[in-house]
Amino acid sequence: MATYVLVHGAYQGGWIWKPVVDRLRAAGHQVYAPSLDGCAERHHLVRPGISAGTHGQEIAQLMFYEDLAEVVLVGTSSGGMVIEKAAELARDRIRHLAFVDALALMPGERVGDIVKRASANEVTSITTGPSRSDVETRLFGDLEPALRAWALARYTPHPVAALEAPVELSSFWSQAWPTTVIRCRRAANPPEAHQRRTAERLKAAWHELDTGHYPMLSQPEQLTRLLLAPVS
Repeated sequence: MATYVLVHGAYQGGWIWKPVVDRLRAAGHQVYAPSLDGCAERHHLVRPGISAGTHGQEIAQLMFYEDLAEVVLVGTSSGGMVIEKAAELARDRIRHLAFVDALALMPGERVGDIVKRASANEVTSITTGPSRSDVETRLFGDLEPALRAWALARYTPHPVAALEAPVELSSFWSQAWPTTVIRCRRAANPPEAHQRRTAERLKAAWHELDTGHYPMLSQPEQLTRLLLAPVS
């Protein structure tokens, strides 16, 4: 039995991993898919000061308090930044990292240095996110209608500093990590060049899925097989 911790990206929550969670548990593995501070069912707690760094601390603390070891730590989209921080804070608990169409920024980089949005986000003092119509037609546009409606009902704006503030890392890139990078060919962001940089610097296994940015919804069976590979 392996232990998986699945970290969602912006505008999401642990809910987005449900099809993969069900499959990993059916295969006999222990799985955690928390919603990060200020996201999804915790959106009512959103406030200034929530960042990718505090989200990373949260995941590291989850691993500590649950006594998790040999963890396959998986991040998608902006969740890649979160698992970078969590990994460096909980180095001895990590078995494998997986970046699923994910951002893996260098210290001081910002999401805006990598991601070029098709349209501007709606920004408040504490949250940022695309309009609901933009989420429906662009972000979730390649999902089949019932699944798109299910995901859209769960969309929430993201804590603004978690997407806009520069990444704060100290030792992540100076360490060796067994890693898998999974790129989604039909997604514009994160760009392929960025994901190949991650794979090259971490000497990661490279895989591609012919789908959009949410493979845990559009291709959960294929994604689950790739996540099982490091522990098989």
